[in-house]
Parts: sequence; C-alpha cells; structure tokens
Amino acid sequence: MPLSYPLSRRRFVARAAGAVAGLVVGPALVGPEGQNPRAVPIPRPVPKLPPGLFTLGVASGDPTPDGAVLWTRLAPDPLAGGGMPDENVLVDWEVAEDERFSRVRQRGVVVAEPRLGHSVHVELVGLRPGREYWYRFRVGGEASPIGRTITAPAADETPRRLRFAFASCQDWQAGYFTPYPHLLAEDPSFVVFLGDYIYENGPNKDATRLHEGIDEPYTLADYRNRHAQYRTDPDLRKAHASVPWIVTLDDHEIDNNWADESPQDPNRQTPEAFRARRVAALQAYYEHMPLRRESLPHGLESQIYRRLDFGPLASLHVLDTRQYRSTQPWNLARANDPTMTMTGARQEEWLVRGMGGGARWNLLANQVMWAQNDRAAGPRQAFEMDAWDGYRVQRRRLLEFFGSGRTSNPVVLTGDRHATWVCDLKPDFDDPASPVVGAELTGTSITSGGDYSRVAFHKMFDPIMAESPHWKFIDNRRGYFICELTADSLQAALRTVDTVGTPAANVLTAARFEVLAGIPGVRLVSTAA
Repeated sequence: MPLSYPLSRRRFVARAAGAVAGLVVGPALVGPEGQNPRAVPIPRPVPKLPPGLFTLGVASGDPTPDGAVLWTRLAPDPLAGGGMPDENVLVDWEVAEDERFSRVRQRGVVVAEPRLGHSVHVELVGLRPGREYWYRFRVGGEASPIGRTITAPAADETPRRLRFAFASCQDWQAGYFTPYPHLLAEDPSFVVFLGDYIYENGPNKDATRLHEGIDEPYTLADYRNRHAQYRTDPDLRKAHASVPWIVTLDDHEIDNNWADESPQDPNRQTPEAFRARRVAALQAYYEHMPLRRESLPHGLESQIYRRLDFGPLASLHVLDTRQYRSTQPWNLARANDPTMTMTGARQEEWLVRGMGGGARWNLLANQVMWAQNDRAAGPRQAFEMDAWDGYRVQRRRLLEFFGSGRTSNPVVLTGDRHATWVCDLKPDFDDPASPVVGAELTGTSITSGGDYSRVAFHKMFDPIMAESPHWKFIDNRRGYFICELTADSLQAALRTVDTVGTPAANVLTAARFEVLAGIPGVRLVSTAA
C-alpha cells in the first residue's frame, strides 16, 4: 500500500550493514519495479583499497514520484583529501522495500571517479509513489550504512497531508548539531536545507569545535576537506541517511556575502582568484550533496534552482540567490535601482512561470530574508543590503505578482538570519494600506550564532518590532521548523533546543503558526511560556 503523508511514527536508525563478498557487476537496473533486479554475474577485479570507505555515510535527495537521488562518497581518510587511490572504483548499489533487503527492487553499478572525489550520484526512476525504500552501497567486501528514502506522491494524487522540516546555517565551530535527533523524531517526509551547509571560516581556537585546516578553504582539496569534516558528525550523517534532503546553497559554502563574481573582500581576492575559488567550491558542494547530474558544475555555474512537485498539493521552488545577483548596494538609492536583481532575469521568469502552474500551495525554498527588516529603532533606518532589502524593485515586482491572483498561497521559507522572523509579506512595507500578499517563515539556525543571549536579542529587536507591524514573531534560539501542509492550511511549529554547546540537548515548541489557504499572511497560534 502506498504511504500516506506523513509517515507512521516508526523510527528509522541508519546502521552499518554486514560485509558481503563476491560482488558481481552487471547493468545498472533503474527501470520500473517488477523487472528482474538480478544482474548477470560478471567477475571483476577490485582494486586494493584501504578500509573504512563509507566514513561520510549515505544520503538521498530530490524525491520524485518514481525515484530520488542516492549519494555516497568513498573517503577512508576524509580530512586528508579522502585517502583514495587515483583510479576509478566500481560501486554496487541496491534498493529494497524492506530494511533486511529481502525484497530488492533495483540494483546496479556506478563508477566513483577521482575527478569527482570518488562521490557517486544514482538517479533512481521506476519506483512507486509515496513509498519508503531502503538502499545501500558496496565495494569489495565492504558495505555502507543503510539509508532510507521516500518517494513523492503521485503527480495526479493529492496527499491528505505533507509533513516536512526546514533548516539552515550549521557552523561547525558554533556548536554541536543537537537539533537533528529531534528533527528526525518529527518523522518528516523530507528536509529542506536552505543554505550555509558549511562555513568557510578559518579555525578559531576559542570555538566549541575547531575547523580543520589552518585557514579558509580556497582550493578544491580545501573545500573537500571542509565538507568531509561536517559529514563526520554522527547526527548529521544519521539525518541524511534517514530521510531525503532538498538542498540549496547560500554564501558560506563559498565566501561570506559573495555575489556572482564578486567576493566579500575584492581588495584581498583578485577576480581571477575568486573565480577559481568559486569553481572549486561549487564542485565540492556537488560532490557532497544528493543532487542530480544537471547540477554538476560547468565552469563558474551550477544549476541549483529547480522545482519539485508533491502532487497537486504543492510545488517547491528551490531558489538560487547567489550566482546571478547584482553586487550588494551601498545605500537605499542604489537598492531602489530597477537594474538590481537577486535572481537574474532568467530565474525570475522561471519562478513566475512555475508559480502559475496550478499547485494549491507555492513554497519558495529561499536563502535570504524577503520581509523588510529595519535594524534601527526610531526614525533612522538601517538595512542588511545582502538580503532582499537591497533589491527592492525586484522584490516589489514579485510581491505584486504574489497578490495578482495568478498564483496561489505563496509561502517563503527562508534561512540565513540565525534567528526566527515570521512575517506577513507586502509589496510596500512602509505603506499601511499595502495589502498582505503572502507569508514568510524565516527559520533559525542549526548552530550558527551559538547559545547567544535571548535578553540581548530582544533588547535590540523588540523596540523595532513595535514599529514593524508585518513582524509577527521573533526569537533567536537554535532549532528548525516542522510543517504540516493540507489543502486547507499550513501548520508550522518552531522547535528550539536549549543548547548547542554540548553533544545533546532538550527541545521545546517555541511557537506555532498557521497560514490558511486563500487568506494571505501568517497567524501566531501559540507561544511557549
């Protein structure tokens, strides 16, 4: 029977599979279920490899009604370039309907190449919609941990409900990834990660955990080591192995506040040096994420923006607000220049066209905050120009489209801020008569910002909130959002942990929110005492 969304409360814990010898090679069977999943045995030599090939675990991502992307990377020495010989390695994979692999549905072979850091990306097709599957990889006598993935609902079937989580900003040095065990206990069908998967900061001797290396990453080897360090975290590995992820990047995957070909500090990085850094960082990002081949970088660009559908209920529009944006403005006059763009013209046209596609809900997986966010109380205004406040003409154009009747129920899911801002969206935030046209849930971070003082945060922002009627709720604790979507409403809970300074933490529901279909804006339902 196909699964209803969300899944049952059964918990899945990834574990190492037993060693299997005598592997064979055959055609990669990724066709419809019902095909004979057995390959014709063809003995093949296995190169001499060091043990511990699967230190970085497994992952799946970008679920469709008939498949998903499966990922792993062979890295027996993960913080020293991976530790693999400079040769291709054949990797067996298989997908089953049960954790014991007694009902294998597909299996095949993929090549792990040195030029891609011995990462592999298997794009499954032919599976059944709305179901959970288990998968694993094998090389020689070594097997990977077991992973679990979930296909999307059928294209013509509206699920009763869709349960998902979203998160962002996991600075290794700021703390432990304590939100993830709690996120998995929520039993989401997928996780949307909104950027800042790694941080490019050099090691800080005073940090909770120390970054590898001696400086910021600049080369492909540097970025590979930084990504690998993050994947050594057991809570992050388990989160990837337990549920499919839908990822996009922000700035820290490359360089703080970068914009297209402009680094944060052009006086310290030449254009040529930053272009080389961007090429290296994008390749390492692809090598460590469950992305499809269409996202494999070509020169300076990687195709990150894309769309995933969950039956007629929802379209998830995954944005890229870094590769095509104009360099950040230096004042409000420049921020109001109509040539300023956050997405580039092609991506904006793609977004508008897709949001008119007929889905009941339009969810935007977005990096930086849309809602106006003044940083100063009183008549003086101060804005973060790296966010949409720096790209005002395009923002107003898109928000007017939100309210035009040509799309339905837009909700923006945002990261970046290391704090929670839940807001109504309006074309003109300074005009009380401007209509509410959508909602934005800006989620907090997994670790970034650390266990920062709530008193200091509210002392700064509560006076500004009193002057910002579109702000509905603010908070600065670490955590994530868990959302449940139906045809009638989006119910969202902000779940926060009490610390990221130790390897384990308690969790609470800091607030609950509701967006009703056909009624633009967001309502605060409850807050914790």
